[in-house]
Amino acid sequence: MKRDEIADLAAFVAVAEEKSFTRAAVRLAMSQSALSQIIRRLEEDVGLRLLSRTTRSVAPTEVGKQLLDSLAPLFKDIDASIAGLAEYRDKPVGTFRITTVEHAAKVYILPKLTRLLSEYPDIKVEIVTEYGLADVVSDQYDAGVRLGEEVHKDMIAVPISPEIPMAVVGSPEYFSRYPEPNNPKQLVDHLCVILSLPSRGAINEWRFTRHGENSHVRVNGPLTFNTIDLIQDAAVSGMGLAYLPLDQVQKDLDACRLSSVLDTWMLPLPPYYLYYPNRRHSSPAFRLIVDALKYF
Repeated sequence: MKRDEIADLAAFVAVAEEKSFTRAAVRLAMSQSALSQIIRRLEEDVGLRLLSRTTRSVAPTEVGKQLLDSLAPLFKDIDASIAGLAEYRDKPVGTFRITTVEHAAKVYILPKLTRLLSEYPDIKVEIVTEYGLADVVSDQYDAGVRLGEEVHKDMIAVPISPEIPMAVVGSPEYFSRYPEPNNPKQLVDHLCVILSLPSRGAINEWRFTRHGENSHVRVNGPLTFNTIDLIQDAAVSGMGLAYLPLDQVQKDLDACRLSSVLDTWMLPLPPYYLYYPNRRHSSPAFRLIVDALKYF
């Protein structure tokens, strides 16, 4: 059904319920003459008389009464649904989907949202961890979180973290079999546990800096994972070197389950950003989520 046909039916319902072209015109915010033309057009389209008119009154015909009985509840449901949207406009409520990587979810998202959700129980958040760079529009997310360099330029981007300090780590058992590297170039002679980045269709590179000059090293190894928790477990087990956020491995470093190497070469990753499409009418709940995650 075309949009103008729906509008014509809504006009018929208004006249039939008000039993007056004058009152229906006021209700619909249009002129009586325009409303009369709509009703005539509708009756011509269906080939039936829907309203009986006299100089003093308007009433639905028998056919018009049947049509009114069918249409009136539908339009009332539509009105109620639209009115119900005010709940989302006026108070913090709703479900929001966020795509992110696991480190950002664990360190920067979950702790802040835990406080927010305890204060606003009508807000619900679904967090999906993945390393593929999701299209938040086509994949039906409300927002995404990725490193700043990965965010598309047409998105609104809000920083939610500082730069991410990184570490190259290995276990004592691993270093009993292989010498510690003192230059990133020596990593080609080591077993490395690798993070898979499906959106790039490739293995990620490890980043280093020296005397203000940045370099990326492509490493190799027997194990590749799409989760940094398993990479950390493999490193602790002596399966190879791992390149991980420093805060992810700090407890293992403190407990001497892991040792870090190449510390003077380490280059931090860019901050994480919350990114989302332009929203001229963002809800109170969405604004609360953005404010809760924002890094100051």
